[in-house]
Amino acid sequence: MAEAKKIPQRCELPLEYTWNTADIYPSDEAWEKEFEAARAQLPVLAGYAGRLGGSAQTLYDYLTLCDRTADQINRLYQYASLRQDEDTRNGTYQALAGKGGALWVEFSSATAFDTPELLKLSRSTLEQFYAEKRSLALYRRFFTVLQDKKEHILSDAEEKLLAAAGEMAQAPDEIFSKFANADLTFPDAVDGEGNCLPLSNATYVTYEMSEDRALRRSAYEKMYDTLGQFQNTAAALLDAEAKKRRFFSAARNYPSPLAAAVASNRVPPEVYRNLVDTVNANLDKMHRYVRLRKKLLGVDQLHMYDIYAPMVSGVSKTIPFEEAKSTVYDALAPMGEAYRAIIREGLDNRWIDVYENVGKRSGGYMSGVEVHPFILLNHKDDLDSMFTLAHELGHAVHSYLSNKTQPIVYRNYVIFVAEVASTCNEALLMEHLLSKTTDRKERAWLLNHFLEQFKGTLYRQTMFAEFELRMGELNAQSTPLTAELLCAEYKALNAKYFGPDMDTDCRIALEWARIPHFYYNYYVYQYATGYSAAIALSRRILKEGEPAVKDMLAFLSGGCSKDPIDLLREAGVDMASPKPIQDALDLFGALLDEMEALT
Repeated sequence: MAEAKKIPQRCELPLEYTWNTADIYPSDEAWEKEFEAARAQLPVLAGYAGRLGGSAQTLYDYLTLCDRTADQINRLYQYASLRQDEDTRNGTYQALAGKGGALWVEFSSATAFDTPELLKLSRSTLEQFYAEKRSLALYRRFFTVLQDKKEHILSDAEEKLLAAAGEMAQAPDEIFSKFANADLTFPDAVDGEGNCLPLSNATYVTYEMSEDRALRRSAYEKMYDTLGQFQNTAAALLDAEAKKRRFFSAARNYPSPLAAAVASNRVPPEVYRNLVDTVNANLDKMHRYVRLRKKLLGVDQLHMYDIYAPMVSGVSKTIPFEEAKSTVYDALAPMGEAYRAIIREGLDNRWIDVYENVGKRSGGYMSGVEVHPFILLNHKDDLDSMFTLAHELGHAVHSYLSNKTQPIVYRNYVIFVAEVASTCNEALLMEHLLSKTTDRKERAWLLNHFLEQFKGTLYRQTMFAEFELRMGELNAQSTPLTAELLCAEYKALNAKYFGPDMDTDCRIALEWARIPHFYYNYYVYQYATGYSAAIALSRRILKEGEPAVKDMLAFLSGGCSKDPIDLLREAGVDMASPKPIQDALDLFGALLDEMEALT
């Protein structure tokens, strides 16, 4: 393998490949000015305590001021977070992000009175207020959702206490982020020719996809041997996260942290368990995939460092970012010109921070700032990076349409639907690429990538979800989450999911120590449910055309104006049923059939 390029400093990147945070604030001074303006609204908001039931006008004034201030604080926090993620070592933006997070806590404390007070308003009083102040009817769904939470809302004093605890509750995630992205360093990986290559969270994934098995093994061993030196610290962080979830769910009278997490998105707990149960019932397909991988790689023993290597050799392509942009844009033609116009605006106007630099946050994400979305990438000029671009652009269009269509109170779509647009983009990109190739080997190469998406999103994320379930069960039994226990649980899950043809060695037992999503409060299952929904929707779009696109755009514009299950059902998929998950797994089986035939 050729020597890897030196990771540049931030100042060495061409401007056109960095996002333009000046679209939010032209300077840090402008940020500070708005910070003070937002902070000045907090005593005004607090001054409404005890008055919300006084009149329709007072209630309306409070709700609209609360929305505007929350939107303002969100913009402040997003700017600071984006700047911090450009270089996580930068103390200036660490401080700004800290101030932004603290302001959120101050806002929560200043408005902690409102939920108990709003819950005291009777339905008849609200109907009278709607009649007196017609614009107040905008908040009808807001009050319906609030009333459904009544048994989980505490007294004024208790709500204020929980809000004040919010800053401390962020600690496990924040400490893990600093540990993983800023402080943790790894020895160089060594390829099959003896070359030393810099190892980081970002380069690790690239090395694991290499055809050089010596490089894969070296990166794998050095990644997990290094993590092993800090496993007790990592375990203490996860234990703190589990205790935090248990504390807040119990404080709000939920039967479990899982019940509290899914209730925040108005999703029945059965959806989570449907996913785990349906995937567990289809592990034979995953084991069959592992057997095929072992056969195609031609190895006597398949190790976890072989799980990302291409099963089809000799077809790897270099895909520069400009080519990736063009291909993704073309692949999304079935979504119509209105959809692609948003994509083009983002591609041409520096919504995207493209390349890795020293200290930059690893991975990729989209931040749905009101002015326009921002996308963080660590682009590597390969097929996987092109799919990441398509994925994050799906998030961007979803946020763009929700922000432009919905009022502030219904603008933020819930996490349950967050992965649908992104994964639908990926499915359309894959169909586009498959339709363009006539070469048998290239088709097998693309099918390999499609199978990897199923393995990585539907199976792997469900395995993560099952691990989170197990963490919650152990914590409910007051069992400390020690490194030894977490490693044993995680290793057992890997053995179950990957089957007898995979050598699940002791190092993979430490993978939990590098997964940031375990701090996101039962988030990961939604990658798998979102993927299942996206597969169903992409097939409907390709089959039915304009009517399906119209429904999809309505869904993307819906924000949280309806429950997520209802929004998806109107778009053409019922996630209250296991059927979309089973249909996606059946497609995985069919892809395996074709891959076996091609190879």
